[in-house]
Amino acid sequence: MSRKKRRSKSKKGRWWKVLLVISGAIVLTAGAFALLVLNDVRSTVNNKLHEDIDSIDAAAAKEKVKNEEPVNILLLGVDERENDKGRSDTMIVMTLDPNREQMQLVSIPRDTEAEIMGDGRITRINHAYAYGGSDMAVNTVENFLNIEIDYFTKVNMEGLSQLVDSVGGITVYNELAFTQDGYHFPEGQTTLSGSQALSYVRMRKEDPQGDLGRNSRQRQVIEGVIEKGASLNMINQVGDVMEVLGNNVSTNMDFEDMRKLATKYSNARKSTTTYQMSGSSKTSSGMYLIEMSEEEINKTSEMINNFGSNQTAP
Repeated sequence: MSRKKRRSKSKKGRWWKVLLVISGAIVLTAGAFALLVLNDVRSTVNNKLHEDIDSIDAAAAKEKVKNEEPVNILLLGVDERENDKGRSDTMIVMTLDPNREQMQLVSIPRDTEAEIMGDGRITRINHAYAYGGSDMAVNTVENFLNIEIDYFTKVNMEGLSQLVDSVGGITVYNELAFTQDGYHFPEGQTTLSGSQALSYVRMRKEDPQGDLGRNSRQRQVIEGVIEKGASLNMINQVGDVMEVLGNNVSTNMDFEDMRKLATKYSNARKSTTTYQMSGSSKTSSGMYLIEMSEEEINKTSEMINNFGSNQTAP
């Protein structure tokens, strides 16, 4: 599949407290407008979090936000270790539609077979980050799904524990009882601390669905932090949150991007839909891969490109 040319994007949580991210994922929370304009928040966002990449047309993305059009945000959860850049074990395309007040999360399994744009190798899609950072990861996902990414957010999964703790823990509904890293996660509603959340999203060996089950838990954690953050008065917590973000997150959003998303897209979390791409297993040169059919790729591409455009407004 050839990469489409980037064209004008004129076509095509409340998040006031601060833009949080995980990925497992991104975390968007709500709060008072005054919180966003605090100097320390602005400084952290622009000086520590912000990272421009060539594969995203920043001016076109800003125009879409100005016109309140749906935007696509690639969420990268990277398991970085000492002396190892890591791979993006979590890749989620989040689409926000402010007009119909809805959000869509599409998960791409890390073992998905894809051409790595700018490198040429056909291998696991999560290798794109290892080979060329966030820029190559965005480029590869855009080519694979024939979509345009407007923003990316990368979080080091080692920072997930701190991030969950910074909002006071989260609650999820666990569909499979299991034990991981010494923690037991019973079936049903359960409250997670930061370290528990990290173990919760990392488990896959005991899950009969493998990566599919793990990706589902990652989406649960994303939604859990969104909801928890939206219910809190974070005035006293913003310092802790910003420290966690500054140490573990990078994004091409600057402070003004976040402020405008907060004001124009604040209700997109009211209705959330999720989708997990699925394909067939194969082995190539001893490497396990998930091969996506053209039908699955085209279906997912249409879901993202047409999100909101062909639905009846509420």
